[in-house]
Amino acid sequence: MTKKGLFALVAAGFILVSCGDKKTDTTTTEEQEVAATTENVFAVDTTASVVKWKAFHKGGFAPRWGTLSIQTGQISVSGEAVNAGSFVIDMESLKVDPASVTEEGKKAADLEAHLKNADFFNVENNKTADFKITKVEDLSAPVAEGEGVAGANKMLSGNLTLLGNTMNVSFPAKIDVVENTVSILADFTVNRADWGIKFGTTEADPAEWMISKDIEISVAVKATK
Repeated sequence: MTKKGLFALVAAGFILVSCGDKKTDTTTTEEQEVAATTENVFAVDTTASVVKWKAFHKGGFAPRWGTLSIQTGQISVSGEAVNAGSFVIDMESLKVDPASVTEEGKKAADLEAHLKNADFFNVENNKTADFKITKVEDLSAPVAEGEGVAGANKMLSGNLTLLGNTMNVSFPAKIDVVENTVSILADFTVNRADWGIKFGTTEADPAEWMISKDIEISVAVKATK
């Protein structure tokens, strides 16, 4: 490669890096004490609940997306508000949407297998992930457009466990309790390296400069009495 070509490649890399990963209102801290449940418990409807994910290269290049199923869960309500709860994510259910893999010669099934192996989620040894609520608070101010789910009315905090590693995340959520139904909607972003998922994060390797550490997560949970 000529010096001119090498310079162009490096410049392009810096331009993409300068775009940065998506900004969100997500805060990540150390594991916190899990909120105590009450007697008023709602069972998560696993057929009506889903976790969606999206990952990409820095600058938004070549996004990939798909789904994960919720295996089981429960939401605790105190008065008319959610105060605790948890749900278990079935990592073996991880799917890649074929519509996100459009490049010639690439297959969604191959990416699916790669995400499940030891480079990423090591599903063979970590068949589930889980989220346990630690705190639910009223939002102090409305979230900016694009910074979370539309209509967010709460700040939801919980311990998220991936690869056996637990970190506490806080993000805006839309939580509604209507008669015998609870619904939780949230869009947030996590840095996978915080949970030890470090494939493609070695900045010393130019081939890995443009792989984003961010995973965008959308959660839709429905629970019934």
